[in-house]
Amino acid sequence: MIRRIGCVLLFAATTAAAAEAVPAGPAGADPFEAALEQARERRVPVLVDYTAPWCYSCYYMARNVLTGAEWERAQREAVVVELDADSPVGAKWMAAWSVKAMPTYLLFDERGQELGRVLGEQTRDDFYAWLFATIGRDPLETVKARVKGDSKDSLAAAREVLRAYHARFDAKGGLAWLDAQPETVGTAVVRDRQGASWVARLELQRAAADQDVRACTAVAPRVFAGPLGCERPYELSRVMACTEELAQPRRRPLLRPQAGPMEQLLARRVLSARDRCADERSIVLGAADLHQALGEAAAEQRALDRAIEDLKRRIGGEVGRDRNLADNLRVYLDRAGRVDELDRLFPRLIEAWPDDYVYPYRHARSLAERGKHAEAVPLYEQAAAKTYGVNTLRIAGLRAKSLQALGRGAEARAVLAEALAANGRWFAEDAAKLKAMLESLPPA
Repeated sequence: MIRRIGCVLLFAATTAAAAEAVPAGPAGADPFEAALEQARERRVPVLVDYTAPWCYSCYYMARNVLTGAEWERAQREAVVVELDADSPVGAKWMAAWSVKAMPTYLLFDERGQELGRVLGEQTRDDFYAWLFATIGRDPLETVKARVKGDSKDSLAAAREVLRAYHARFDAKGGLAWLDAQPETVGTAVVRDRQGASWVARLELQRAAADQDVRACTAVAPRVFAGPLGCERPYELSRVMACTEELAQPRRRPLLRPQAGPMEQLLARRVLSARDRCADERSIVLGAADLHQALGEAAAEQRALDRAIEDLKRRIGGEVGRDRNLADNLRVYLDRAGRVDELDRLFPRLIEAWPDDYVYPYRHARSLAERGKHAEAVPLYEQAAAKTYGVNTLRIAGLRAKSLQALGRGAEARAVLAEALAANGRWFAEDAAKLKAMLESLPPA
């Protein structure tokens, strides 16, 4: 599940036998379409696992959730297809389905109608509760039809509709749908704690997308009034990004009350062994970013240092044991500016996961950002030999910049031209950037 090139398509027989690989077909065949064909034959839904090699949340899910008896059951009850966001076919469906976070798990019926989706790291209990409840569920349009008034069933359906819009990052669509409902529906939703929370989160999502500072400021207290849980750092991040240009005397009173809750999450749901959140990283970085925004440098450093020491203890020197934890350590060291430790960690990460481009690329980029281009270039070359899809273009651009900095312009031109020839036709935006870079280089 972690190291992949292209897309891996899985299915399970209707018996308890282990899942078998479904051939992707000839070059250019679409694995999602192949999965739908399998689903129609077996009369089961399709579960799409949207992932990427750089996705730390995917490492967590692969190790802790997509295993065991529940996962075997999932493969019996659905056709499971893994799509890589960096591949051409993955990028196509990502745009079609508005996938904006990794990992994303989407469930479709055999006709290709979306039944539901869930984003990011999930606990084992939460993921399988969602999955097995969603298998057999009606498509969203059918759920909408059950929203008819203020009954218990109508309210439950309304909550599910709003949650679905939020997961699709379609706040405008969700709020427009709610506005179009009869007054009895709207009143029932806003009087319901869960319903009101989803409305507030959609309003924040819309305000953040529009960079509407006034709307972000107005809705943030309603969002923060909801239960303190593992998703708080995501909402806090939206508020901080949306209010970044706000004058400090107005911004600080909005953010300061969140320092205590974030420290509470850090202590109880990350540093405690009893009930950790699946996504520890967002809590640690959320706490550090909040302290930074408040001008509390000592508290910012303390949050990072506590997380670093906790991870070192849990990893115990064996970075290859748990990639999610090892990658979190890399990020915390980088965020804390502990570059000497970071430079010692990178070779161990490269050795532990030698089959993909991720850590040679990350080490090279870290070195290049510090002006160490001569050390970065061999690592970019190592990464380029293992990359594919859109990252072939992105790494080529960074590699060319380091070559330029070293006065090796002819090599930079060759790197850009080769990457464009191999993958340029699939990724127009990234290809355009590389073409512009190539055109800016002096002739060989």
